[in-house]
Amino acid sequence: METKEQEKFTRPVSGYVMLIVILAMIGLAIYTLINYNETLWMLITSIVVLLTSLVLLGGFLVVNPNESSVLVLFGDYIGTVKHNGFFWVNPFLNRKKISLRARNLNSEPIKVNDKIGNPIMIGIVLVWRAEDTFKAAFEVDDYIHYVEIQSEAAIRKLAGHYPYDNFDDAQSEISLRGGGEEVNHQLEAELSERLERAGIDVIEARISYLAYSSEIAGAMLRRQQATAIIAARKKIVEGAVSMVEMALEQLSEKKLVDLDEDKKAAMVSNLMVVLCSDKDASPVINTGTLHQ
Repeated sequence: METKEQEKFTRPVSGYVMLIVILAMIGLAIYTLINYNETLWMLITSIVVLLTSLVLLGGFLVVNPNESSVLVLFGDYIGTVKHNGFFWVNPFLNRKKISLRARNLNSEPIKVNDKIGNPIMIGIVLVWRAEDTFKAAFEVDDYIHYVEIQSEAAIRKLAGHYPYDNFDDAQSEISLRGGGEEVNHQLEAELSERLERAGIDVIEARISYLAYSSEIAGAMLRRQQATAIIAARKKIVEGAVSMVEMALEQLSEKKLVDLDEDKKAAMVSNLMVVLCSDKDASPVINTGTLHQ
């Protein structure tokens, strides 16, 4: 059940004006005591004025830029001071300072499971600030700790929606490693929804660390290397086939040599071996006929 009360703003009395008033009260009380003429009511009045002025001294409030002060009187929310300056408020008010500055949360990488169950290490950088001081002060116990816990929960939920990469989930168009801005946007949306209860505005959220967990990192690295080698070989074969096809077409067009099917097959085989080999070819010079 959500609280019906909302954030409201208040601007207290100037602290400079009240400082002059209180100093005048203290001065008057001291002057009266010094010039005491054995009149009881003057003595009582001076003491009351002096004690009152001392109590009023506790009402001064300083609000720095990008800072706020939530005011509560005996459990009743009075309002929030967001104007920076020197003020005076009821000295019996309970004042809670809440910073409105942008803050960074650089989370330590935590171990989670991705969409297909692979253990991975993931960490984020979150830029946030308190926007609704009423929610930050009263909707949660400790809004800073709330941000830390909910950020970890959002990381775990995000990792469960996407695979680390597309190697094991070929049907997935988005992965944590290659999703880029779309994954970050989903992270921001998830954090905004979770932190709205505490009056937190999510300015930016990004994945800062992403890696396989140590127990499978070696195997996954070898798999990535094998995938890269296969992809490279595929490109080499495609290029070699294109070059062989071009060589046969030009030989046929220019009629440099008459090749039957067997000779073409032998030529294709030799060219593919030379072009696809990962080592330099060692040519053998034939000084006889083409058939030798």
